[in-house]
Amino acid sequence: MPLETKGSTLVSEGSPTSAIIIGIKENMFENLSNKFEEIFSSLKKAPSLNEAQVDDGLRKIRQALLEADVALPVVKELIKRIKPKAIGQEIIRSTTPGQMIVKVVFDEIVKILGDTKSELNLNAVPPVCLMLVGLQGSGKTTTAAKLAKYLEKNNKKKSLMVSLDVYRPAAQEQLNILGEKNSIQTLPIVKDQLPLDITKRALNAASLSGTDIIIFDTAGRTQIDLSMMNEIKEIKSLANPIETILVADSLTGQVAVNVAQEFKKAVDLTGIILSRVDGDGRGGAALSMKFSTNTPIKFMGVGEKIEQLDVFHPDRIANRILGMGDVVSLVEKAAQDLDEEKIRKTEENLKSGSFSMEDYLSQLRQMKKMGGMEGVLSMLPGVSKIKKQMDNANIDESIIKVNEAIILSMTKEERQNPKIINSSRKKRISSGSGADTATVNKLLKQFKMMTNMMKKMSKGDPKQGIPPEILNQLK
Repeated sequence: MPLETKGSTLVSEGSPTSAIIIGIKENMFENLSNKFEEIFSSLKKAPSLNEAQVDDGLRKIRQALLEADVALPVVKELIKRIKPKAIGQEIIRSTTPGQMIVKVVFDEIVKILGDTKSELNLNAVPPVCLMLVGLQGSGKTTTAAKLAKYLEKNNKKKSLMVSLDVYRPAAQEQLNILGEKNSIQTLPIVKDQLPLDITKRALNAASLSGTDIIIFDTAGRTQIDLSMMNEIKEIKSLANPIETILVADSLTGQVAVNVAQEFKKAVDLTGIILSRVDGDGRGGAALSMKFSTNTPIKFMGVGEKIEQLDVFHPDRIANRILGMGDVVSLVEKAAQDLDEEKIRKTEENLKSGSFSMEDYLSQLRQMKKMGGMEGVLSMLPGVSKIKKQMDNANIDESIIKVNEAIILSMTKEERQNPKIINSSRKKRISSGSGADTATVNKLLKQFKMMTNMMKKMSKGDPKQGIPPEILNQLK
């Protein structure tokens, strides 16, 4: 919605939510987490450790970090910090040496990542200016919209988005479309106006309208050049942003680190937002960028949706890297996105043995709000076994949509009690959903097996993984 310039939910371990089976994509730190899980698993099993065993573990940690595209200077520094503590007599003689080494590695990774989360600095007289910089294609425009929505939801701040990209075709239009779609104010486009003139107009418009925050989306280039940096310096001098934030594509790995260093030298960055974190299975960029630039990572873009911008918590990220999950973030996300009352009712139904197709449908829809099962699994501890099972099973994600259509074609009575679905009912459901009778039968069988499994999981330890017979039903 263009601004005129004239005038003025909780998920418990073993809950039925875990039963929704969706195809899983790679998540940030996945490869690294899996390797760390393997390394620590062998160390934890040993009743005692000698220096040679510790050295071998450190060698494997070094290799895992390098394979995750962590910059070599960062790897060297991390090992340098870990080694004297890991080979100390206190650890080697400990009754739980493996656990103590995990704690040492965790502490040092947290220090590398920045110790504590870094909040946005909004302590200035409105309108507070935030400037996003980065290369073309790094995700600045989408991030601008995500950031505006985040500030609206969490800080109750009204933002004005301003595109300063007069070079890329339709760049300004793209930001305006995002604004209209998500009810975020944008500065109207004036044809052939230069970035500095746009900046001046934005400052005046924001002051007249009582806008809290201006988010400047600067132009990117395919590479860093002198003209690009000079323009950003001029904009920064005029707008005087309280935050100058680099938006870096995590998929570019070492390139992102080099870009961050160059921007740091030129415009003195105050923060970093990592984009496309959901597509990066290595995670090296996060570990490398904070250390290499001494600039805090403030947010992560974890999906394409406008609300998928997460605060960067170093301690929680360290937990994920080490395969220990991030249950705190999962609970926070669930509390925001899910209908707590529906979840509670579903859990009660499951434990009482009355889990229905209605409950199953509700869980499908709730899971979508959280970005799919891959987002949930990435935050759970020790999930690598289930992840591998599902990868090996070649599960087709489209089956979820098919199952939803089948359930919606059932009567309320059938959803509450699937046992009554006979041959004639199956034919009607098949006709209504567009799925063949065999697929309807498969869903009913799958539902029965999953219900039984989740009853057991709600009462005991879920670490045994998913029974192969259930995976076979999902193919």
